[in-house]
Amino acid sequence: MALLSLLFAGKVSAQASHKKALLIIDVQNDYFKGGKMELSEPDAAAANISLILAESRKKGIPVIHVQHAATEGFLVANTTGAEIHASVRPVAGEKIITKHYPNSFRETTLAEYLKAAGITDLVITGMMTHACVDATTRAAKDLGFNCTVIADACATRDLEVNHQLVPAAEVQRSLMGALAFYYAAIVNTKEYLNR
Repeated sequence: MALLSLLFAGKVSAQASHKKALLIIDVQNDYFKGGKMELSEPDAAAANISLILAESRKKGIPVIHVQHAATEGFLVANTTGAEIHASVRPVAGEKIITKHYPNSFRETTLAEYLKAAGITDLVITGMMTHACVDATTRAAKDLGFNCTVIADACATRDLEVNHQLVPAAEVQRSLMGALAFYYAAIVNTKEYLNR
């Protein structure tokens, strides 16, 4: 009985040593219809992020919003296009990190904030999959965080390489496959919420 208690206590403390946070990357107005860099199906991704956000708030999981601030092009600081989309708008107590590069850790306080909060596991969602989601996930893994990317809670767009069009669905599938090889567990919203 004593051995069973010790084993159970060890299991509990091991689970308790892992602390999760939700990272919502760049869900900003310019990525939606009428914006300066419209993505493929941003509303579907945002709806899934909203579900995950609601569940995180309900369970008391820390939420970090990352907001890109550019000087030109799209997501230009202090414009409507750069504002966080209404579907995932932060509430009091939720951290907002402003970034200027695809990697959310570059020249920001994100790593320090997560480590100070004892976060070990990141649930990653957001826009754009081929830039900021990809760069941030790889950096997070390299910094020692355990990463889960919610595939259908991310959005990308058609790209072009060597004068050939790469459809958004193919971009998304390829990137999720690449991240799954080493950098993150890849799941969909329903799988994540049913865990």
